Amino acid sequence: MIDLASIVEDYLVEARAAPNGRHAKLVAHDGELRQTVIALRKGTRLAEHNSPPAATIVVFEGRLQIECGQNAPEEIQEGKLWVLTHERHAVTALTDCVFMLTTVTSVGEGSHGG
Repeated sequence: MIDLASIVEDYLVEARAAPNGRHAKLVAHDGELRQTVIALRKGTRLAEHNSPPAATIVVFEGRLQIECGQNAPEEIQEGKLWVLTHERHAVTALTDCVFMLTTVTSVGEGSHGG
């Protein structure tokens, strides 16, 4: 079992010290399901990239912004869950932040949420 609350500060320390301003670790992997805890230093930007078939972000600490195509940027703050669209997107840390990215790398027939 992983105590997520206990790793938040450790990940922030790592991100603050990292030249690229981030620290990430895959904390759960089961078949197509992956959960990665990511810490970003304020101002760090993850450049535009593709979305997996299904994904969510839950913010443990801080605030981040997600930009998706032509849509207005969305701000996500501590305690909020956001379901990613299937569009390319970029992520920017508005404050030092830690979040969990949950992805499903393939979605078979009969899956939920479609």
